Amino acid sequence: MSKETKKTLDSFPDYFAIETAATAAERDETYRIRYRVYCEEFGYEPADRFPDRMETDAFDLTATHCLITHTASGMPAGCVRICPGWIDGAAQALPYEQCCAASLDPRAMAAVGAPREQVCEASRFAVDGAFRRRSGESLTRFGEINALDLSDTERRTFPLLSAALMLAATAQAEILDRPYVFAVMEPFLPRLLQRSGLLMQRMGQDVNHHGIRAVYFSHSHVFVEAMGHGDFRDLYHWIHTQVRGALPG
Repeated sequence: MSKETKKTLDSFPDYFAIETAATAAERDETYRIRYRVYCEEFGYEPADRFPDRMETDAFDLTATHCLITHTASGMPAGCVRICPGWIDGAAQALPYEQCCAASLDPRAMAAVGAPREQVCEASRFAVDGAFRRRSGESLTRFGEINALDLSDTERRTFPLLSAALMLAATAQAEILDRPYVFAVMEPFLPRLLQRSGLLMQRMGQDVNHHGIRAVYFSHSHVFVEAMGHGDFRDLYHWIHTQVRGALPG
């Protein structure tokens, strides 16, 4: 790892707060991020379905949500949720099973051998567009964040938000004892993680679901062990500490 990369990773906690969205107000912030990203920016979901400007679905009722906030501006920056595959003694369908079931490799799924009560899905990854824009791009919320006096080091932490959300989902899965983690992802995130030795197993073919996606799997214990002395180790430990407080276990 280069000195610059280490500096950027070490600096992330200086510029962002991350927490389990334990209150209704915190969860509403995650829904507003999702509305801006899924409805307004990319058009994945019809905006007119959500007149309150909060994108929600049935999985939110039983999910555990995580929120990242930009400290200097107070702006919500990103969110993710963990959906359980087992609740109150009964299996619960997961989002990937509804949208991507036909793309799965049965042999790969059988090899995982996941006990249903320990299965979850990390889903609804969203990073607010204000933190994905380059200087000069005309997006209102980017103008809002760009008006701040941000250092180059702070700006370099913005691309870490996607990886931080995956680390937060992994931490929640560990704490909740649901270590078999599935996720529907664009190819870029598994590649980003792989560069630091964090491997996610592809579980089937590409599927056109709001763009090209595939189902991936990781066991949280293996994922964390692979972090070992890797690039994301210290960031993961910090994230784990931050999200643990509001969770059982």
